[in-house]
Amino acid sequence: MTHRYSRRTWLRGAGVTMALPWMESIRVWGDDAQGSESSSQAPVRMAILFAGCGFHRQQWWAKGEGSSMELGQVLHPLNKFREQMTFVRGLFNAEALKGNIHSSQTGNLLSGAPLADGGEIRSGTSFDQVIAQRYGRSTKVPSLVLGCERSNPGIHKNYSMLYSSHISWSSPTAPTPLELYPALAFDRLFKNHAERGEQSILDAVLGEATRFRKKVSRRDQQKLDEYLNSVREVERRIEQAGQQGELQGWRPTLENPNIPRPPEGIPQNLADHARLMCDILVLAFQTDTTRVSTLKLNNDHSYLQFPHLGVEVGHHELSHSDRGVESPDWLKVNHFCLEQLAYIAGKLDAIQEGERTALDNSMLMMCSSMM
Repeated sequence: MTHRYSRRTWLRGAGVTMALPWMESIRVWGDDAQGSESSSQAPVRMAILFAGCGFHRQQWWAKGEGSSMELGQVLHPLNKFREQMTFVRGLFNAEALKGNIHSSQTGNLLSGAPLADGGEIRSGTSFDQVIAQRYGRSTKVPSLVLGCERSNPGIHKNYSMLYSSHISWSSPTAPTPLELYPALAFDRLFKNHAERGEQSILDAVLGEATRFRKKVSRRDQQKLDEYLNSVREVERRIEQAGQQGELQGWRPTLENPNIPRPPEGIPQNLADHARLMCDILVLAFQTDTTRVSTLKLNNDHSYLQFPHLGVEVGHHELSHSDRGVESPDWLKVNHFCLEQLAYIAGKLDAIQEGERTALDNSMLMMCSSMM
């Protein structure tokens, strides 16, 4: 098909540009050479998920490979993906032994660079940003950096806590700005300007979407309908989360909370916040708005709590309960983190891109800063 959608498929509305997923009957990605084999192939992507404070030391393991792989309890959410998973052992970062335990094992996790102490900020450019700086010009958003906990600007044992709050670094002295607000992350994918607006993204492009639908195959029409429904669902959940206000990681037990009400904008329930960020990451990959993303579920020295799991202890404090004995609350929190990876993998695996799925075309990496 040689109509105006030949290279990259966009829907446009007032102040909105929406990229569309790969479709069999339309050339979307690749180079401009007509008829070339690469011009109809979906791109490859990379996402890195991070959970601070480590995992249960007795339950973080894998044995064997493929469908016969056995996984420790922490990794049980990934059972379905054993044939697509590589469990890496023996990684060692010598720089992580210098300085205090939290900052020195997080701020250089994706670079291996030495960290400056004394409150100075100097690390190294993380490899996700090296890739984004080299290849990110081919997409609207060079890299999408998401988070579920605010950065901590304090000092801990002579090292800046910014190291514990960021895994993605655009330069040795600048952590990549972290987007905590689902609505703003969503706007960045689809709006031509990052400001928040009243109009639905989907409503803005619905007219062109209807016209475009007539130009593709029946199978692609079904794919388009599923995609537009998923965008509408994310919009609806973001709107509901914004109405609930911001009470991140905990819920008040008093009729009138005895602390000041935090600012608007971040979902009340941590599980909702994390799941929204996962969905936005998937949308970003599905539309080729970005091919590089990091999602920081929490800081390394984290203060998040998990009332939705029945766990009332903060993440950092809870991590100290792991002394080689059973720690059911710690295991629950670990499971929650791995469930986010499994959710992203499942969503990508359900997106067909020719003979492959979006998961086949993606590398997902789950990491923490310590055992």
